[in-house]
Amino acid sequence: MRTTQVSDIEVAEEMADAARAAILPYFRQGNLETSNKLAEGFDPVTIADRAAEKAMRDVLSRHCPDDGIFGEEFGHTEGVSGRTWVLDPIDGTRGFISGTPTWGVLIALSTRDGPVLGVIDQPYIGERFVGTPEIAQVTGPLGTSALKTRATKALDQAMLFTTFPEVGTSEEAAGFRSVAEQVQLTRYGMDCYAYALVAAGQADLVIEAGLNAYDIQAPIAVIHAAGGIVTDWQGGPAHNGGRALAAANPEIHAAALEILRHY
Repeated sequence: MRTTQVSDIEVAEEMADAARAAILPYFRQGNLETSNKLAEGFDPVTIADRAAEKAMRDVLSRHCPDDGIFGEEFGHTEGVSGRTWVLDPIDGTRGFISGTPTWGVLIALSTRDGPVLGVIDQPYIGERFVGTPEIAQVTGPLGTSALKTRATKALDQAMLFTTFPEVGTSEEAAGFRSVAEQVQLTRYGMDCYAYALVAAGQADLVIEAGLNAYDIQAPIAVIHAAGGIVTDWQGGPAHNGGRALAAANPEIHAAALEILRHY
């Protein structure tokens, strides 16, 4: 049961505020220490990642002790409510340590069927994208406005994002390239901010692979709230991770899916 009378949105906003406070003192600091999670390759983690997740978990321990938590840095904590908060304290740590402002804090509230609330927060810019079945809005330097995806229907008019040109396996990279060859513009290295831009009506597609649940659940909720659609490459649910296709509307989603489903 809850220990307070705050709403789920208020809990999520408090977590996002706490993560901002924990992360920003480390951003663009030359002495930031970075560890590598992988024996082969490079998957960085910093003290800021861990501090932010701890700060968010502290908020949940006060307000929602019966809910489960699944976080990138500290794993899964079982709950008894049937609800799970899915946390990525810094999505885009490579961007974070590079000084680019495209990383973000991802917060989702999920049930067995997937996320019902999502927050994509960019602390340095001061933008917060929020999505629920009742709310689709962004708050930032220009104030608060509604989120609404755009109506692009043809691939040759579309803007496509992904984080890495390699995307995933060689087969997955080939699938991505097959779509990229048909769009008007392809951009790389945007991390979670790419999904926020789809929700804000600035882009049309995000194609990625090799995702974890904490990478995609908040973007799913935000994009769905704004009128878009997110599935895997076969048109099924994407909230457990793996391959993801995020699209501004059903028409552009169908056009990209027709290509990706062959990979």
